[in-house]
Amino acid sequence: MNQLEQLKKYSIVVADTGNVGLIKDFLPQDATTNPTLILNSIKLPFYKNLIHKSIKYSKKFCKTFEEIVSLASNKISVDIGTNILKIIPGRVSTEIDARVSFNKDLCISHAKSIINMYKENGVRKNRILIKLASTWEAIQAAKELEKEKINCNLTLLFSFSQAKACAEAGVYLISPFVGRIYDWYKNKNLINNTDISQDPGVVSVKKIFNFYKKYSYKTIVMAASFRNTSQILELSGCDYLTISPVLLNKLKSSSVKVERKLFLSEKTMFRKSSMSESKFRFQHNEDAMASEKLSEGIRQFGIDQKKIENIIIKNI
Repeated sequence: MNQLEQLKKYSIVVADTGNVGLIKDFLPQDATTNPTLILNSIKLPFYKNLIHKSIKYSKKFCKTFEEIVSLASNKISVDIGTNILKIIPGRVSTEIDARVSFNKDLCISHAKSIINMYKENGVRKNRILIKLASTWEAIQAAKELEKEKINCNLTLLFSFSQAKACAEAGVYLISPFVGRIYDWYKNKNLINNTDISQDPGVVSVKKIFNFYKKYSYKTIVMAASFRNTSQILELSGCDYLTISPVLLNKLKSSSVKVERKLFLSEKTMFRKSSMSESKFRFQHNEDAMASEKLSEGIRQFGIDQKKIENIIIKNI
């Protein structure tokens, strides 16, 4: 068995791409998308008519130019997600506009709009995960959405305080970003050890995983944003692993033995405690890496969202 096949024995593998062709190659359980991946996908020949279709759809419901562009952008994401769901047996994650990440009500309205468009495509909401950045406002939005059986994927997660707040909110799944954590420490010259078990991104996920399991939180841990296969294999046994096509291919090309590294029985030194808004903001702010990477991630997704909208505008 190759490493990808072995890995699937211990963790649910998710494809981190909107490319239908690549998803067919790796046969993942689920798939995740984000504005960057959507931006890359709409350049593919397979999605040639998607932009014009989304504009035509939006004009039926919207009056202002801004509303047409915004709805068309979401429609593109939904139609790509619908195509992906024709291939995979599980769920697809579709991200809302990152620029509303600090507005609870807008997070909720964007999420419901996406769910409604999926419904129009004949897709039930139990096959969708709404992706939101792990801000306090978005986590509270997710808490409300989960009550309506709209499951959420809280992304751009870098701090333990974010993970605790998500668990207490009862969100369906979180995506801690291994690679971006590693990048921050590497760029600051704070990594002195080549031992993969000491990789700060890997350590962060293990810490969250152990905490969740000790206190029986139902929130799924889906490690994301990997830089190499060593990070992936060190987290074998994590609930889910979302992996880029490049790294999926490397795993598929290797037959080196894969061992489970994460177990439900591991202990944690962290206590269960309630997370108020002020406590969340202070603890997250105390983590320089997490504060910087969350802000940076929201900005970058916002930039890519604007690029998608500019493509739509050129076609109106």
